[in-house]
Amino acid sequence: MTDTMTAPAQDLGETMLEMGRRARAASRALGRMTPADRTRGLMAVAAAIRAAAPKILSANEQDMSAAREKGLDAAMLDRLALDATRLEGIAASVEAVAGLGDPIGRELARWTRPNGLDIARVAVPLGVIGIIYESRPNVTADAGALCLRSGNAAILRCGSESTHSSRAIVAAMRDALKAEGLPEDAVQLVMTTDRAAVGHMLAGLEGNVDVIVPRGGRSLVERVQKDARVPVIGHLEGLCHVIVDKAADPDKAVSIVLNAKMRRTGICGSAETLLVDAAVAATLLPKIAAALMEAGCELRGDDRARAIVPDMATATEADWSTEYLAPILAVAVVDDLTAALDHIGTWSSGHTECIITEDAAAADRFFASVDSAILLHNASTQFADGGEFGMGAEIGIATGRIHARGPVGADQLTTYKYVVRGTGQVRP
Repeated sequence: MTDTMTAPAQDLGETMLEMGRRARAASRALGRMTPADRTRGLMAVAAAIRAAAPKILSANEQDMSAAREKGLDAAMLDRLALDATRLEGIAASVEAVAGLGDPIGRELARWTRPNGLDIARVAVPLGVIGIIYESRPNVTADAGALCLRSGNAAILRCGSESTHSSRAIVAAMRDALKAEGLPEDAVQLVMTTDRAAVGHMLAGLEGNVDVIVPRGGRSLVERVQKDARVPVIGHLEGLCHVIVDKAADPDKAVSIVLNAKMRRTGICGSAETLLVDAAVAATLLPKIAAALMEAGCELRGDDRARAIVPDMATATEADWSTEYLAPILAVAVVDDLTAALDHIGTWSSGHTECIITEDAAAADRFFASVDSAILLHNASTQFADGGEFGMGAEIGIATGRIHARGPVGADQLTTYKYVVRGTGQVRP
């Protein structure tokens, strides 16, 4: 794999184009391989990550030291950090992807026309997928594994914060693929920190990139969506809401809200706004607030919420549109479910929303009324994750309406073609 860290700037375009060409060749080779071949490669990748643990963790410590020196915030540091447990989780995630049914060649539909033509819609890989992401080194393995499972080649461009970690992970993955006879160029990492490399990817590398997946902060995703000349699968931010309905079970409400906000505050499925029905706010909001504040969460409430829990800071309009990725939660008391749904309709980013209620009709109304990618009833928003959905891993959470929506797993990294079988028919 070419190291472009020291390549002259004038050579970067050609270097990136060559990566695209190699990725295209690798994607074609993967498409000709059997599901068993791809499974074997993925299992070898998981084993290689485990075997390379000392190197990967040492590389991660280099990244962490540099990140601390730069003064990155706690959320970014948490996303970047690896330890033995997290690294084992990465390897286990690759194994989980290996255990999925192979999506390539699936017959999605089949029918016969009156003239006898037999028509089938069959799943095929997208081709070459460019993944542009920031600090999470686990994305390196997850994205590579999902692309392999779905017969796609991956061009990975990590953020400068995770350079050393991602290099070590990709080196292990490529060594494993080569040893198993699979194309090592199915997983390539852009080795330069030059942002011009991203521009080359967004331009499509002369037709060698079929889709771009951005995974990171708002500025990254906005740039990708603005500048990309190839299709994009992604989301801007996770403004996730939790509704505590008037028919909520109090114990469930406390437990779910606490987990939705505080389990990991730096992920896109972390709750950012709590909406409490006025009918139960006086009795239930103090219990929820006490649990959150004891866990170290700052609460920013509207006037009605602060009248019940005076210790809250005052929420401003900006709080309803802010993805904190930190232990901060905006809180509003709403008149009823209609008001809660209106609030979500106004402020949601279309990522993940939750309702806590024992009223089945209220839950059904919530499901029918809210147009976000993931909706939960009596369950934490932190389940907005491909692994938790049984996908093994995810390449991101898509909030658009074209092609993929919600967790993007191996199945979502496919398109389809039509296979038409005839017996000599000609069109009149």
